[in-house]
Amino acid sequence: MINMLNSEELKKLNEYLWMYSNPPYFSAEEDIPIANFSEDMAEKQKYRENLERRYGKRIMLYSGIHYNFSFSDRLLKSLCDNDDFDDFKNKLYFRMAKQVSRYSWLPVLLTSASPVYDVSLDGDYNGGDGFDGSSSRRNSTKGYWNQFLPIFDYTNLQTYIDGIRECVNDGRLLSEKELYMPVRLKSKGEYSLDSLEKYGVNHIELRMFDVNPLSPLGIFKADAKFIHYFLIYLLSLPDFEFTSELQATAIKNHQVAAMYDISEMKINGYNAVDAAVGMLDDMAVFFASCDKVLSNIKMQKEKITHNKRYCVEIYEKYHEDYNKKMFETVKNGF
Repeated sequence: MINMLNSEELKKLNEYLWMYSNPPYFSAEEDIPIANFSEDMAEKQKYRENLERRYGKRIMLYSGIHYNFSFSDRLLKSLCDNDDFDDFKNKLYFRMAKQVSRYSWLPVLLTSASPVYDVSLDGDYNGGDGFDGSSSRRNSTKGYWNQFLPIFDYTNLQTYIDGIRECVNDGRLLSEKELYMPVRLKSKGEYSLDSLEKYGVNHIELRMFDVNPLSPLGIFKADAKFIHYFLIYLLSLPDFEFTSELQATAIKNHQVAAMYDISEMKINGYNAVDAAVGMLDDMAVFFASCDKVLSNIKMQKEKITHNKRYCVEIYEKYHEDYNKKMFETVKNGF
């Protein structure tokens, strides 16, 4: 997020940051510009033009927060009990990525923050307030997803990379960057399969977080900390075989968690409230000796049990005159 000093500079130019994952009103899809790169970045320009042809430009207006996480090499080396540290590190992050993919529904449920939108996003350029029953459009079935169901071989990092590369080679993906999944394994530098293959995993990237208009920074510190705890907890879980069936279920659960009415949600066949509370209770057992973590987990649980999810407050605050009220928030501060 841009810092407050730069925000003040933008105000002098009569420009503001739109602090919401769904865009404001726009009069036509033709008015949406494609990112304009310099000549030495022509491939990036071409890539985005190809995305326009494949998905249209309206979907490009969604915005969100990417959460990058890594352990220090010092810590990992203290845990490594074999001679090949790089192999240990790759396996650890790969295992974490599988767990995050399987349980991505929980952070979506706890942080979804974009239930209302302008109907120009649906192609109705007369404008007006929209609500389609989702708590997060970009995480729902109407968000950023590929035109096929990505299923990969999660035997190890190499089989996973090979699966993505096959999708690029056969044209299902324009490049590895077009794989719109909640989690990415990334090496240092610009994301590419070649770099990941050559240098190994440097960090994990979570891509499911809405820009929360209730926070000046777009995300609350308590939620950022919870994700840290969540990742540590997931690493404590036993490894598993991420079958094609489990992968398909994980995506379905992720999209279901982006619904507004929690009473209608089913996660793995269970009521979503029960599923979420059960997992948070398991986390509480794991962190039983750490009071500050337990306090955070209690706060997260209350979002579910006391109907305090951000999407509820945002819907009540912005569902009438969405554009006007959101502009007032952006211009006048929090």
